[in-house]
Amino acid sequence: MKNKKTLIFIVQSGLIAAVYVALTFVSALAGLASDAIQVRLSEALCVLPYFTPAAIPGLFIGCAMANLLTACAPLDILFGSLATLLGALGAYLIGRYAKKCNGKNVLFLKLLIPIPNLVANIIIVPWVLRLVYGDTAAIWFLSLTVGIGELIACVGLGLILLFALEKRAYQIFR
Repeated sequence: MKNKKTLIFIVQSGLIAAVYVALTFVSALAGLASDAIQVRLSEALCVLPYFTPAAIPGLFIGCAMANLLTACAPLDILFGSLATLLGALGAYLIGRYAKKCNGKNVLFLKLLIPIPNLVANIIIVPWVLRLVYGDTAAIWFLSLTVGIGELIACVGLGLILLFALEKRAYQIFR
């Protein structure tokens, strides 16, 4: 039984990583995957830790692979992936707490699921843009532009994904 659970965990992580990479490529083709203004469709997946802890390594590995395959600088691969990892851990913790609340404030807590990813990216990515890529814009401005992109992808698309998957979560994430 333990081997089956481990296998399911690995498969789910791998699938999430693959979908993250694929969605990042779609965003890259549209010119939205990097620079100061980023709307990575893959960031909508930041809500998946609500459903399964397998999403934590899946999102981290997916982000690292996407950054590597889209020719990001090594420090961007590292710190961008760490931002995603921190966001995924935060989403997972909020999700665990929400599931223990038994209906009390659950909707409010679900709305908070993408916030850790939003915050991690607003704090980390502007410094990557400045220190790694030499962007000369003010950090507050880079935080604003990254934040707008994350609001669209993480919060907007992410919450749509969360509520759409919730109806079939047991079948999908067992």
